[in-house]
Amino acid sequence: MNEKELSGMNGLGGMIGLEMHCYLTTKEKLFCECIASREKGLRGNVNICPICCGMPGAKPMLPNGNAVEKAVMIALMLGCKVNLSMPWQRKHYNWPDLPKGYQNTLSGPGAIPVGEKGNFLGIGITEMHLEEDPASWNPDSGEVDYNRSGLPLVEIVTEPEFKNAEEVMGWLNELTHALAYLKAVDSNAGIKVDVNVSLQPLPGSRSPGTQRVEIKNISSIENIGKAIYYELERQSKEGSKRETRRYDEAKNKTILMRSKENAEDYRFIRDPDLEDINLNNGFVAEMGNRLPEMPKVKLEKLIKKHKIDKSSAEILSKNIDIVEFFEKVIEKVEAKLAVPWVTVELMRFLNYNKKLLHEVDLKVEHFVELLKLIEEGKITPLKGKEILKSWHPKSSMPSVAGEGKISDEKELMKVIEKVISENRKAVEDYGKGEMNSFNFLLGAIMKATNKRADFAIARKLLEKRLK
Repeated sequence: MNEKELSGMNGLGGMIGLEMHCYLTTKEKLFCECIASREKGLRGNVNICPICCGMPGAKPMLPNGNAVEKAVMIALMLGCKVNLSMPWQRKHYNWPDLPKGYQNTLSGPGAIPVGEKGNFLGIGITEMHLEEDPASWNPDSGEVDYNRSGLPLVEIVTEPEFKNAEEVMGWLNELTHALAYLKAVDSNAGIKVDVNVSLQPLPGSRSPGTQRVEIKNISSIENIGKAIYYELERQSKEGSKRETRRYDEAKNKTILMRSKENAEDYRFIRDPDLEDINLNNGFVAEMGNRLPEMPKVKLEKLIKKHKIDKSSAEILSKNIDIVEFFEKVIEKVEAKLAVPWVTVELMRFLNYNKKLLHEVDLKVEHFVELLKLIEEGKITPLKGKEILKSWHPKSSMPSVAGEGKISDEKELMKVIEKVISENRKAVEDYGKGEMNSFNFLLGAIMKATNKRADFAIARKLLEKRLK
């Protein structure tokens, strides 16, 4: 769906709420010591044990403390009231992906979520709770992969305050950006969202509107927008009843799965095998102190305090590791110098190596020293780029020994004469007006000096010599 089509999603108003599931970045699963791997393409059933496979007699361990910490941080970021005592519930349903026959969760009737009554960017947060993920079931083959069983999830439930698909998509983009700043959620695992949609009654109408329809397990923001748009159109023509549907991406439509379950259908009970999660105010305050500045705050600071142009500021604030690295760099060098070296050269370095910043050992002090050498004219920008490229997987303190800029005209003329003598055809082609030959000769000079030649001086001398 293109931008023009998406912009038309405002045509129908609805009452839309979201239930967003996110995988937490922990080393272990929620109730066992199995590796919490969300790696795509991983061989099935390798990170499993009797606990996460629901073997008879297997008892869960205490919940993963790191998962609890990250859940509390997310709740605080969402402006929620954090609860201090939370009992675990058993949510029963009969599907092959649930080996125990129930899911351990902090949701359900009588449950106390991690956080509640929050607000994020103007949308009310009903609650945010912690739970375990089921296994992965392939209905075509019947195979069940328990690698995912027991992974720690948070579920964020909003009030039905969105009116259209465009609002939902914009809000989700902001939310996923903020969650990435926390480093609490696995962005590579994507999102999994259940969308609740019903039409609003027309102004002045006595009709209560249609009943809520839930669209299950949509895994991209674009498809969430398409599903909402389709469902609002469908309900406007057909009406609806309380039911669960799924979104078929190939057909671009929602399809009936089953009648909507009530909470009673899940037979929630308190889990006798798990102790309550008990926190204190000091712990909550500590988690609050760990919260980073959010993307909008970083963006505003870059523009207003550091006088960075909006385009560059948006690039910098897209990733918290990049913007924090930049902020440390500009404590030592001018922001004007640092901006292109971070937004262009550092990004190129990372993209070339297919790495994120936290995946390479690049020290701020080494990067700062590199920029200072360039600023002071001790090395050329080309040489600086070559040094940066060599810093994979680990950076080192740059040195001018044997790498210093060559600005002496006599020394450069010797190189120019040698290049001209070795490339007579390029010289002749330049004489015929082929400017690419000039660039070729200039490149040969830079190569002969190992990129140490002062580019501006070398260019001027070459032009003079060829004339």
